[in-house]
Amino acid sequence: MGILDRVGGRFGGGGPLRRNPHAADYDHLVRWASAHRGVEAYVEPPTTLNELTVVLVDADGRWTRRAPGGPRAARRLGEQLAIPVYDVRKVRYPQRMRDHDARERILRKRAAARELS
Repeated sequence: MGILDRVGGRFGGGGPLRRNPHAADYDHLVRWASAHRGVEAYVEPPTTLNELTVVLVDADGRWTRRAPGGPRAARRLGEQLAIPVYDVRKVRYPQRMRDHDARERILRKRAAARELS
């Protein structure tokens, strides 16, 4: 028995098969889109700290962000859900998303002020 046989899974030998690490994120995006109306996908490019992510935005501006597993997975997500997929560098985020975030900030501030009084 060699040294690589002892550590098996770490070097691809004999270890258990692993599920796609992005499967949970992809499943979340599918479930979220199914529960909302008017959903569009915005693909964010990878950075030095984060991998490629997809932001789903519904008709009311609510949103969620996850890493689906790369550009192919992002395209597949759009096809599977029959929703438009945009490159956020070209089209920017929709105004309804910014409006939703602004409303949520106001509501959080009001709630915090009520707790203090």
